[in-house]
Amino acid sequence: MKKVIVIGAGPAGMMAAITASKNNNDVILLEANEKLGKKLFITGKGRCNVTNIKDISEFFDYIPGNPHFLYSALYTYTNEDTINFFESQGIKLKAERGGRVFPFSDKSSDIIKGLSNELSKNNVEVKLNSKVTDINLKEGKIESVKVNDEYLLKADYFIIATGGVSYPLTGSKGDGLKFSKKLGHNITELKPSLVPIEIKNNWVKDLSGLTLKNIEISIFDEKVKKPLYKDQGEMLFTSYGVSGPLILKGSRYITNNGNYNINLDLKPALSNEELDKRIQKDFKKFINKDFKNSLDELLPKKLIPIIIELSEISENKKVNEITKEERKNLVNLIKEIKLKVMKLRPIEEAIVTSGGVDTLEIDPSTMKSKIISNLSFAGEVIDVDAFTGGYNVQIALSTGFLAGSNT
Repeated sequence: MKKVIVIGAGPAGMMAAITASKNNNDVILLEANEKLGKKLFITGKGRCNVTNIKDISEFFDYIPGNPHFLYSALYTYTNEDTINFFESQGIKLKAERGGRVFPFSDKSSDIIKGLSNELSKNNVEVKLNSKVTDINLKEGKIESVKVNDEYLLKADYFIIATGGVSYPLTGSKGDGLKFSKKLGHNITELKPSLVPIEIKNNWVKDLSGLTLKNIEISIFDEKVKKPLYKDQGEMLFTSYGVSGPLILKGSRYITNNGNYNINLDLKPALSNEELDKRIQKDFKKFINKDFKNSLDELLPKKLIPIIIELSEISENKKVNEITKEERKNLVNLIKEIKLKVMKLRPIEEAIVTSGGVDTLEIDPSTMKSKIISNLSFAGEVIDVDAFTGGYNVQIALSTGFLAGSNT
């Protein structure tokens, strides 16, 4: 019986520990925090989007960060395996818009409970408040880890599942990346992935708190004509810029050393001609009113003063005095509001870290290190990342399963 130490008790580490124990190993799970799954607890706004019901072959379209590396992991431990894992423990799940799977209770604690129960059932020794402060090598193998700068723990095999560097308050401080580097692994550039965006336009802060649904954004690099990213959905304005599902997803295509614009189409379902007809209809209805009182049926109240300002039509101008030219400009504005990107929010605010342990140095079919013979990796510490929708948690569970199966 081998002694296995798993470092980090997020979904990847918990799954790795459960699987390693089922394979007849003596497993210790070390967690620096005072509880298991601290970051998992806040995912999906505290509801925990645990996977997605799309066919597993479609997952790769939602993984911009090294999808090919994950073929083996996702096909070995699929979304169906994840669903069965929780439902077999009596934790009911439900699918929502976009195939996202949540616990029926809307409580992430149920997901953590499911993993925690399996840890107990399989006699995994869980040590909380146990931060790995050093890793000791002997003759090209890991011999022991130092815990809390106090004592050493020896083992035959080690799995690093310490996460990335986003959300450091949950313990994701990048420790595992430092250890991996010390052990000779290359760490690819760490960037925020799925992060809000700061905007230069001053008027954005006046819209703070406003959510826009069914809109379309296009992200452009100023040097390139074709959009880097285009999608429809929901976004919201914040005191510093923009956030929400569309923006988080789009942030993956922005770096802090380029010049980018975000074009906002408030009415993607209508062509310019159709929108013009719609505005003409509203203008007919409010023909004797001031321009500022003619847009209530077309736009959210909070947005109207900004649209008036950007349209350069006087707010007190009577609707029947607005020229065809001015109306056309209004149509073009509603179809294409230009937001100037200042920068991405800090990596600490990102939902996921892009970058990590170089996938070229990890065996994709086992998660074993190609450099250290008794080491594997699981989860976000690896240079893989996906969009929101349950894909990142599934990647954590799948890579954790593979790492735990091959000690």
